[in-house]
Amino acid sequence: MDLIKELIEGSRLALARSITAVENEYDNAIDIMKAIYPRTGKARILGITGAPGAGKSTLTDKVVKHYLEQGKRIGIVAVDPTSPFSGGAILGDRIRMNDLTLNENVFIRSMGTRGSLGGLSKKTADVVKLMDAFGMDLVIIETVGVGQSEVDIVKNADTTLVVLVPGLGDDIQAIKAGILEIGDVFAINKADRDGCDKLNVEIEMMLDLDSRELDWRPPIKRTIASKDEGVDELVEALDEHFEYLEDSGELAARRAERTRDELVAMINEQIMRYVHEHVVESDAFKQDVAAVNTRTNDPYSVVNAVLEKSLKR
Repeated sequence: MDLIKELIEGSRLALARSITAVENEYDNAIDIMKAIYPRTGKARILGITGAPGAGKSTLTDKVVKHYLEQGKRIGIVAVDPTSPFSGGAILGDRIRMNDLTLNENVFIRSMGTRGSLGGLSKKTADVVKLMDAFGMDLVIIETVGVGQSEVDIVKNADTTLVVLVPGLGDDIQAIKAGILEIGDVFAINKADRDGCDKLNVEIEMMLDLDSRELDWRPPIKRTIASKDEGVDELVEALDEHFEYLEDSGELAARRAERTRDELVAMINEQIMRYVHEHVVESDAFKQDVAAVNTRTNDPYSVVNAVLEKSLKR
């Protein structure tokens, strides 16, 4: 396929078209993913998440510029809220990183969540693979700030950076979301605000209460992204975590678990699609619904019968 050949040869247009094909589930999407899969697994994947208003996009912009100075090629997947009117992404993140779009070593793709809980589009993992196969050294996933379901990013990233900001009740939000459990590195952004010391102490206290025996204690770095302050130290902490992952064998373990989760999700999706196409729309299922509704049958028996019949096929 010419598109795949062009993608592998470094055509940015081919990468953009491939992402569009995968995101919209075009007929050639699976063929593209099959062809590029052997070329994946080389890029480092950084997830950036946190509460709305924490300055994630500005901080991402500064982090990317620091890695560009190291000669890295970087892909950015900015997962934005989906417009309730058009269904498209509200491109706030891309606008805030606008000066990066002209850099030939950066490729930014905004994606709408399209109703997906967890702050990530369902196709995010596939887009990361495409950027990986394209030859990016680092792929950054920046998620929409939706609070409690942000924890899904841990399933897609090697290193997860949690961005918090003083004065927004982040201490309570972090505890609610389980964000302290997923953070590998913490950044207190807008650190010139009142309450920075208080937030720092609260995060440290929560880390002290963590009952898990961990070899890596997440560092807490203070940044003022708008002034590019503290970003050097933050990037250094991110690099140290990735080195720890490689040296400890944790990177291989995390990626193996990610592969397992991905396979389970794909199986579930295919089963759901089959059930909707061949069961839910059938006359027999309508009769089952009527039987359950009139109490002449029970839902447990109906579900067992449907599963047995579907899995046999």
